Amino acid sequence: MGLLTGETLGPLAVAVAIFLLLVDLMHWRQRWAPRYPQTPGPCLGWRQDFSNALAPGLQLRRRFGDMFSLQLAWTPVVVLNGLAAMREALVHRGEDTSDRPPEPIFQHLGFGPHAEGVVFAHYGQMWQEQRRFSVSTLRNFGMGKKSLEQWVTEEVSNLCAAFADQAGCPFSPNALLNKAVSNVIASLTFGHRFDCKDLRFLKLVDLTEDILKEDSGFVAQVLNAIPVFLHIPGLVTKVFPGQRAFMAQLDELVAEHRMNRDPDEVEKAKGNPESSFNDDNLRLVVGDLFIAGMVTASTTLAWALLLMILHPDVQRRVQQEIDEVIGQARRPEMGDQARMPFTMAVVHEVQRFGDITPLGLPHMTSHDVGVQGFLIPKGTTLITNLSSVLKDETVWKKPFRFHPEHFLDAQGHFVKQEAFMPFSAGRRSCLGEPLARMELFLFFTCLLQHFSFSVPAGQPRPSNHGVFGTVVSPSPYQLCAVPR
Repeated sequence: MGLLTGETLGPLAVAVAIFLLLVDLMHWRQRWAPRYPQTPGPCLGWRQDFSNALAPGLQLRRRFGDMFSLQLAWTPVVVLNGLAAMREALVHRGEDTSDRPPEPIFQHLGFGPHAEGVVFAHYGQMWQEQRRFSVSTLRNFGMGKKSLEQWVTEEVSNLCAAFADQAGCPFSPNALLNKAVSNVIASLTFGHRFDCKDLRFLKLVDLTEDILKEDSGFVAQVLNAIPVFLHIPGLVTKVFPGQRAFMAQLDELVAEHRMNRDPDEVEKAKGNPESSFNDDNLRLVVGDLFIAGMVTASTTLAWALLLMILHPDVQRRVQQEIDEVIGQARRPEMGDQARMPFTMAVVHEVQRFGDITPLGLPHMTSHDVGVQGFLIPKGTTLITNLSSVLKDETVWKKPFRFHPEHFLDAQGHFVKQEAFMPFSAGRRSCLGEPLARMELFLFFTCLLQHFSFSVPAGQPRPSNHGVFGTVVSPSPYQLCAVPR
C-alpha cells in the first residue's frame, strides 16, 4: 500500500550508501589537491547549516581562516570571508570569478542557451549585453537623475498618506512598503506606476514573496543538487507554483508594454540567433529587475523602521537633523545628503546591521584562479560570506549592535567604510545600487520628517533578530506612526 518493503529497502540503502561514499571520496579528492582551502567536511544543506545564524560561520572562520571549502553533494564550494579575500577574489580576480553556478530549477521558467536574464546569467557575452542594456535603460528612464528622484518622492507621498490612514493605530508596515517600492521599479520597467488597488499589481507583489519562500526552501536546494528529480511528472508545478504564476502575470504586463522596448536593440538582434535580445530573455530580465528592485529596498526599509522604534534616541537625532536641514515645508532631496551626516550614518548602519543578503549570490570560477595563496580550480562554486565583512570584529567597534557611530568620525562627519559591502563588489555587484541608495535615503527621511514611530502600547519590545531566507527580513512586528 505504498510502504517500503524489505525488498525495496535493500537496494535503496545500497544506493544511499554509494551516494554518500562518492560524496566523501570527492571531498577527500579536493583536500588532496595542492593549495586547496581546508574543509570542515561534507555538507548536504549549506543554507540550513550555515546561514540560520552567524555563530556557525564565525566558528568555521576562526578554525579554518578566511577561506575554507565544503562539499555540497557533488558540488565543490569555497567560502570567502573577510574584506581582503573578498576584494581579491571579486575585484582583482573578477574576470575569473564572475560566473554563476548552474541553477537547474530555473529551467522550468524558460532559462536556456539564449535566455538567462541578468542576475543568474553565466558570465559572458549574454550577461555583458544584458547588464549593459539594463544599466543604460535604467539611466535613460531616470536612474541618477532628477526625474527619478521626483518619482520616488511622489511614491513616498503616497506611502505617507497610507501611513496616516492608520490613524496612529498599531500596524505592520511591510505590505505598504512592498507596494510603494514595487511601484518605483514598475515605473522604470513598465513606464508607469500602478494604482495600489490594481488587482494585477497586488498579485504580482504577493507572488514575489511566494517566490522568495520557494527559492529558499530545502527542496529547491535538493533539486538543484540532484536535477534528475525535476523530470518527475508534476513535481515542478507543485514545488514552484509561485514562480510559474509570477512569470505568467509578468508575461501579460510585458505583452501590454512591448512597445517600450528599445527598437534599436531589437532591430540589431534580428537574424542573429546568438543575440540575447529576444522575447524569452526580455521576460526574465524584467522579472529580475522587478524582484531585486522590490525585495532589497523594502526589506531594508522594514529594518530601518524597526530599528527606529527600538532606538528612539537615534530617531530623535535623525528628526532633529531633518528639521534643521530640510524643515517641514519641502520634500527631502538627494542634495541634502551632504548636510545630513548623522542621517547618512543611520541609513548605512541599517544596511550593515540588517545584513539582508549575508551570503550574497553564488559565484563560480571560470578558470583556475589563485586567491590568498590558495588555488581554486575551474568550476568551483564561491560563496561570498558578506556577513564576515559587514560584522567583522576586527573592523567594527560594535559589530553585532546597531551603532550609527560606525560611520562617523570624531568630528561627526560621515565616513563611508571600506568594509561596507551590502551590494557585494566587482563585476557582479548589484546593478541597481544607485537606485537602492536613492530610495533608502528619500523614503527614510520623508517618513521620519512626517511621523514619529513607536512600539505600540502594551506590546512587548520587538526582536532585532532576523528571519533567514532568500533575504534576511526582520521578525514580524507592529508599530505606531504618529504625525509630527
